[in-house]
Amino acid sequence: MVKGSFIKKLKKLLGEEGISTNIEDLLCYSFDATQKEYMPQVAAFPQDTHQVQEILQLAWEEEVPVIPRGAGSGFTGGSLPVKGGMVVSTERFDRILEIDERNLTALVEPGVVTAKLQQAVESLGLFYPPDPASMEFCTIGGNVAENAGGPRAVKYGVTRDYILSIEAVLMGGEVITTGRKVVKDVVGYDLTRLLVGSEGTLAFFTKILLRLLPLPPATGTLLALFSSREQAGEALAAVIHSRILPTAMEFVDRGALEAVRKYAGIEIDPQAQAVLLIEVDGDKDTVPLLLRRIAEVCELVGGTTQVARDRTEAQELWQARRAISPSLVHVAPTKINEDIVVPRSQLPQALARIETLEDKYSLPIICFGHAGDGNIHVNIMTDKGNPEKWSKAQEAVKEVFAITVELGGTLSGEHGVGITKAPYLSMELSSQVMELFKGIKGSFDPKNLLNPGKMGLE
Repeated sequence: MVKGSFIKKLKKLLGEEGISTNIEDLLCYSFDATQKEYMPQVAAFPQDTHQVQEILQLAWEEEVPVIPRGAGSGFTGGSLPVKGGMVVSTERFDRILEIDERNLTALVEPGVVTAKLQQAVESLGLFYPPDPASMEFCTIGGNVAENAGGPRAVKYGVTRDYILSIEAVLMGGEVITTGRKVVKDVVGYDLTRLLVGSEGTLAFFTKILLRLLPLPPATGTLLALFSSREQAGEALAAVIHSRILPTAMEFVDRGALEAVRKYAGIEIDPQAQAVLLIEVDGDKDTVPLLLRRIAEVCELVGGTTQVARDRTEAQELWQARRAISPSLVHVAPTKINEDIVVPRSQLPQALARIETLEDKYSLPIICFGHAGDGNIHVNIMTDKGNPEKWSKAQEAVKEVFAITVELGGTLSGEHGVGITKAPYLSMELSSQVMELFKGIKGSFDPKNLLNPGKMGLE
């Protein structure tokens, strides 16, 4: 419980504008994309590392839980104050401090919006590849905390592949810096990679040094249409087997296509039961050759293809992919969105087995996502207000996870664990591994005050 004396001290540190206890404000920090709600007692808005130090020192002394928060766009409850306490938002901590064109790096504060950074570096002919679907509003700090991915992960990897160094504050106020502005660094344990994906449970990020790449000179986009989920999965495996590595390779199934046609008004061949949206990049002479080869591979397994003639047509194709999530709200009152990953060679089998669960549980199960790296978003459409449907949905989730692990996959590719996946961790991780996780958490945060109640660490 946050005491009045704590609020007074916090206000002295940050000023009147630096904190809020208004119910209207606190409601904004009580939920995320999980639709679950937990009310904090106070919200704080630091603007620099020194203020974060003071906040975490005070919280340590008075044993107040601290919940780091970016844009609150997460799907697993990672930024929810499940134990109450204080949400510390990075929304005012949002400067791009440096873009170093000679060393191909960018130094940013955690509240920088991902798309803003991408636009800034691309204006200089540079490239920051990670592109989560929420990039127009999600923040770099949140991306690092969750190790966010996106469509381009198939070729370029995920957030952790672009983090060179992190400045962070530990509970108690001590500042640490991991990594350096160098390409190689093998001095001691790799704490930078440990912090990436730690979901705010180990330290509060205050500066993040990112690796950049040269901006590819050309891109091309292709849409491939198939008569079944399985056929699309076979085409995906065939493209990868042909040694072509697309920039992005997105899968969309029948249910998602129907929702986009009906609720977004986007025209897609009604005969298509699944599609792959594929993007490549590289030299201007190379891109057309890659698209032609991919089209040949897709057509060999029975698909039909169309290549975007220009950037406008490419954006129209991507519009259909971006319209899926907004369209699904019309399919059922409640969506359970799981982001499983399987080895790419197992994707056709995973899709076929998941499809059988629709009839078994009498619920729509809509699949789409970053199939190029085996990461599929399985959306179980249900109604939380209907006990029977909700119970069936929970059983379906367990079976989806069981199929995933059996095929050598993992429960989460980019959404993290948070609170929603924590009950299922034993399906993938041994008790010995979980004890190691708890030991690491205890070393960083012995009072368990930093984002408590997450990742099954209690």
